[in-house]
Amino acid sequence: MAKTIVVKQIGSPIRRPEKQRQTLIGLGLNKMHKTRELEDTPSIRGMIAKIPHMVQIVEEKG
Repeated sequence: MAKTIVVKQIGSPIRRPEKQRQTLIGLGLNKMHKTRELEDTPSIRGMIAKIPHMVQIVEEKG
């Protein structure tokens, strides 16, 4: 079973650079307090590292 993480959006994309907005969309987040369960890969971790002020890792599984 692959490791997964649950990511929650805690920041608004309003008045943020376009790259940060696109990173949120790439993670599948588009509304405040929405959560997604994603596979724990280096690319996903890199995307989260680009916007740590806008997302929060809620839970790590596996």
